[in-house]
Order: sequence, then structure tokens, then C-alpha cells
Amino acid sequence: MENSVQAWSPHLLGDIDRLEKVQARATKSVRGLGNYSYEERLKMLKLHSLSKRRLRGDLIEVFKMAKGLSGLNFEDFFQYAVQRNTRGHRFKLFKPRSGPKRFVFFSQRVINVWNDLSESVVEAESLNAFKNRLDGEWHRSGYGYTSR
Repeated sequence: MENSVQAWSPHLLGDIDRLEKVQARATKSVRGLGNYSYEERLKMLKLHSLSKRRLRGDLIEVFKMAKGLSGLNFEDFFQYAVQRNTRGHRFKLFKPRSGPKRFVFFSQRVINVWNDLSESVVEAESLNAFKNRLDGEWHRSGYGYTSR
């Protein structure tokens, strides 16, 4: 369910809920966790919801593109914000205006989340450091263990 998340990521709530129910059913089958809520099972198993895992995959792809670790050209998808004296990190992405259907595109849906990441996460020196810092930031904030 995680392959090619950048190419297809469901945006309709019905599709998201159907996919999430697959993981909910799987976590419920773990011995001793059947009586807990889905969010509690995710915390106990140290898992993120599928929605957050897809978002994590998007952010990892942006990092790889920005660092030249991907076969994709960063400039084909993103451009850095011109004004860099704003709060946060210096790698903020510019979000162009787009039509109502385009908000689900990879190059649009990830920008706000990327811009909200802390400086220490986006300036990681390696892919593994980025992943660890992202997971740490999400863990400290409690982000990721809810179904939306």
C-alpha cells in the first residue's frame, strides 16, 4: 500500500478510510491489542497511520530531490521561496497558486508540511538523519498516531 505513494495518494475521505481500515484490522489481530482503539494500537506498535506514512514518504522524496539523491530534478517540481528571512528554515518552498484539482498533486500537497518542518530536520546531512529527525519531531509532537 506504500509503493508509489508520490504518484497516487488518495484524497477522497472514503478512499482514505478504506485503506486505513486495512491497517486497523491488521493491528487488531496482534495478540493482546484487540480491545484498544486504533490510535492506541498504533502508539503501542510505534506505527504511524497510513496517511502519515504516505506523507512521510512524500517528505522523504522532497529531501532526496533537494539533496540530489533522486533521479528527479528538483526544479521540475519545486522552487525555493524568494523571501528567505521568514520564520523557520531557509529551505522553504514557494507555493504557486493552483486550481482546485491540483491541490492533490505531489508538488502541491507536500509544500505546507515541508515548510512547517524545523530547521534541524530539513538541514539533515543524510537521508537516514532526515528520517530519524522527522520521526523524532513527529513523536515529540504526538503527530502521526491518529488516523488523520
